[in-house]
Amino acid sequence: MGTSWFSWLSKTVRRLLLELDAWIDSSLYDAKIRSRETYLAYSAFMERFHVSGWRRILVECSCEGLTLSIAGGLFALFLAIPAFQETSEDWLKKQDLAITFLDRSGAIVGKRGIKHDDSVAFEELPPTLIHAVLATEDRRFFDHFGIDIVGTFRALTVNARASNVVQGGSSITQQLAKNLFLSNQRTLERKIKEAYLALWLETHLSKREILRLYLDRVYMGGGTFGVQAAAQFYFGKSVRDLTLSESAMLAGLFKAPTKYAPHVNLPAARARANDVLTNMVNAGYLGEGQIHAALRNPATPVDRRRDNSPDWYLDYAYDEVKKLVAAGKLGEERVLTVRTALDSNLQKQAETTIEEQLRQRGPDYHVKQSAMVVIEPLGALRAIVGGRDYGASQFNRATDALRQPGSSFKPFVYLTALMSGKFKPSTIVLDAPICIGNWCPRNYGGTYAGHLPLVNALARSLNTVAVRLATAVGDGSPKAGRAKIIDTARRMGLTTPLTDTVSLPIGAAEVTVFDMASAYTTFANGGLRAPAFAAMEIANSRGEIIYRHDSDAPAPVRIVNEDTVIDMDSMLLQVVQAGTGRKAQLEGIDVAGKTGTTNGYKDAWFIGFTGNYVGAIWFGNDDDSPMEKMTGGSLPAATWHEIMAYAHQGIDLKPLPGRPQPVTPAETVAKSGETASADKTQIRPALLSPNGIEVLKAIADTLSQGDKQRLAAGPTIR
Repeated sequence: MGTSWFSWLSKTVRRLLLELDAWIDSSLYDAKIRSRETYLAYSAFMERFHVSGWRRILVECSCEGLTLSIAGGLFALFLAIPAFQETSEDWLKKQDLAITFLDRSGAIVGKRGIKHDDSVAFEELPPTLIHAVLATEDRRFFDHFGIDIVGTFRALTVNARASNVVQGGSSITQQLAKNLFLSNQRTLERKIKEAYLALWLETHLSKREILRLYLDRVYMGGGTFGVQAAAQFYFGKSVRDLTLSESAMLAGLFKAPTKYAPHVNLPAARARANDVLTNMVNAGYLGEGQIHAALRNPATPVDRRRDNSPDWYLDYAYDEVKKLVAAGKLGEERVLTVRTALDSNLQKQAETTIEEQLRQRGPDYHVKQSAMVVIEPLGALRAIVGGRDYGASQFNRATDALRQPGSSFKPFVYLTALMSGKFKPSTIVLDAPICIGNWCPRNYGGTYAGHLPLVNALARSLNTVAVRLATAVGDGSPKAGRAKIIDTARRMGLTTPLTDTVSLPIGAAEVTVFDMASAYTTFANGGLRAPAFAAMEIANSRGEIIYRHDSDAPAPVRIVNEDTVIDMDSMLLQVVQAGTGRKAQLEGIDVAGKTGTTNGYKDAWFIGFTGNYVGAIWFGNDDDSPMEKMTGGSLPAATWHEIMAYAHQGIDLKPLPGRPQPVTPAETVAKSGETASADKTQIRPALLSPNGIEVLKAIADTLSQGDKQRLAAGPTIR
């Protein structure tokens, strides 16, 4: 019974397998037949579209064009995504701040944002002003879609013929997009974003709204933003009441606000206004006879015998306040008064000194730009110089420009070495040729010192020693050592991408002047990370203090042992006393710091500090062209000396960590080295001490609301 059952089962299985095999074979055969029939039918159908000769060439080109168009569209969408990320539902509201800035002593130094209480409706703007702006800035404004293709091509042609930038190609919509969403960085990425955002604005706003926003936010020189503020500043009247000649003069400011500001250079402003009047005739807004009176009677501005606005500083402070608003730290307040840490006298001195040095020594060194940041050891931001001429370029080279620091980066390497416990300032190190792979760094001058103390190696800024230290702190692994150095630099305040390359220990990674100054405060304050800040106090429109940095901001955090910082400072002192930074010395005051020079002399730095201030200064060119053998120890160190000699007058001197209290009065600091002249250091006006400021603040706090209202016309101290 069992055998017969097994035999039946075996036969059944074999039969089923044969049937399955037959079904598979027949299915494959039928599929083959159907596929062939389908292919033949498809071929017969496609044969109807067969073309030859010139028609085939046309079809092939069309297909390739379609393919490239699809690929180009996808690429364009890829480029558009970062631009559209700049926008949000409340993008317009974010610009709705009205901020009055005071310096550290309570004097009004500038305003930013929109003033709601004196805004003028678009319909109330004089037609002559609107026509002057359109004729000069964007004649095709009402015809293009946000990007003026014709105007851009014309500008490129004119600039190519002149081998210089004579005409700008950006439309009013593109300029508004930059003002609303972007920084002043001169990068291809920014220009791409600017173009996409211009298209975005054109789809969300009417032409009249775009023009109105542009006229409200454009920088007009003298610390003013918008045509209403400019009309009040330059002519002492509302924009509603401008004459034709005054409208032309204001429209002429858009190209270069500082260069053509009438309170700075009236002849240039009037010449520019004449060009605007001619543009209005060429654009068809006026006839030649209508401009004769304006040409014969040019506009005369109000006499403004005042110093320039600290615009570099105010731009940074404005961005800082916007971040506080975005973080919800100021509630719903939008009309604010901000008392900053700005030292107005020091700011002016820094700007003046840098301009004088560039004018006198710039041609010799083939250098055209400079930037500087001055910070107190615990982060109070005293001055920012972002370039040579704010009106010509609002790009802030102190906060936004990425430049190689050269040897001024080495203190991060040496500090990491000290923190490892393997080194002291007296440790003997070797200065000799070294290679990592096929990269072999050389010292400046091409010589080697052999065995010498670590402190001497830093004072002489030896490249090979810095590379050897990176290997040593990584326990023989250069990559591991560089990772520790990057971590040290990050914790001290460098925020830019620090690319890990073999040349990182000698300053190949790009940084900003602002970050370098902020990071060096750790050396000056004994090992604390104290981020730089501008806003000390912020009050709302009712005069109520809603933010204080000393109570609302995070407290400084210790990141380095104080004894280690003292050792590091002792080495940086030698850089100034006996090394590459000797021209930065201040008589009777301990100065520590580091010079920096990059390959090809493209960047030159000096970053120095005392017990009172940290200052970082950079010289170079926007186009990255090399200078004429400028090192950090030459003009940068000498300019730093000139500015800091002024800064230390009339203040209570503080010692560096581990150093004795200075005893020589700061007023005796004299010029030396490259900046020496027959004149004495400029006398700094007497300053209120911190205690004096606090007393005045206390008096202000005791005033009644009525008293405060009566004093509202003048600067207040909170």
